[in-house]
Amino acid sequence: MSRLSNLLLARSVFGVLLLTTLGFVPSQESRGATDWASTLTHDPRGNFPDLRPGHATYVYGWSGITAGMSDVSFRHGEQQTFVLEGKGRTVGLARVLWRFDLSYRSVANAQTLRPLEAHQVETARGKRIETNLKFSNEGVNSRRLEASHATPTVKDFTWENLYDLQSVFLYLRSQPLRDHNVYRVVVYPANSAYVATLTVLGHERLRVRSGNYNAIKLDLKLQRVNKKNELEAHRKFKRATIWLSDDNDRVLLRVESQIFVGTVTAELQSIHFDND
Repeated sequence: MSRLSNLLLARSVFGVLLLTTLGFVPSQESRGATDWASTLTHDPRGNFPDLRPGHATYVYGWSGITAGMSDVSFRHGEQQTFVLEGKGRTVGLARVLWRFDLSYRSVANAQTLRPLEAHQVETARGKRIETNLKFSNEGVNSRRLEASHATPTVKDFTWENLYDLQSVFLYLRSQPLRDHNVYRVVVYPANSAYVATLTVLGHERLRVRSGNYNAIKLDLKLQRVNKKNELEAHRKFKRATIWLSDDNDRVLLRVESQIFVGTVTAELQSIHFDND
């Protein structure tokens, strides 16, 4: 699953995994606030079984080379919460070209699947950026501190039914996910809000590094919410597709995203559930 914000810029791709971080396809049109707000999905969490506690590793590819690795864990926390934690990094040639490290932690309400807080630290070429998100029923408070700055940049975004990376994944996997179903939600990954549109394309057989799976194929679109609460196209994404396992776990299997630096992929390498 690390920013569902830019979801799948090399770091966003990791975000995708961290939460099942999703790939997105930006629409090329802008819409007024009153237009898009009425199209959002307001269905409550679905009845699909909760994700089991476990650990997974993912491999990231960039234009045919292995570019990164991530380790992700999911567990049940105290006071009826779900906790997602992950660490990712570039490797090999990609690390020579772009040294990037990411750590991510998200806490969500286990009953409502709403986000409570998220903490992210990314280090690229020696530059450290720390982001802390605090969610409430009214919206989110974002505090973003760069190593070169003495004080953090603080933002408040007011919106009901807001999600972060982990919670949007948990919410979407809880839904029926039947062919042609469409879900449209507002996500706040780090320091900007995005409208994410997910469409179920179908079901198919898929082979990834961890094995063969029956899979649910999904298309996602992403648009940024600007300061005027209008939607605008994402300049760095072209298109993306994701696959979830079509079983009682619905884990992220693969992401294929066309972005400004080429084709970026994320693929499940291994997974272990704590009760296996």
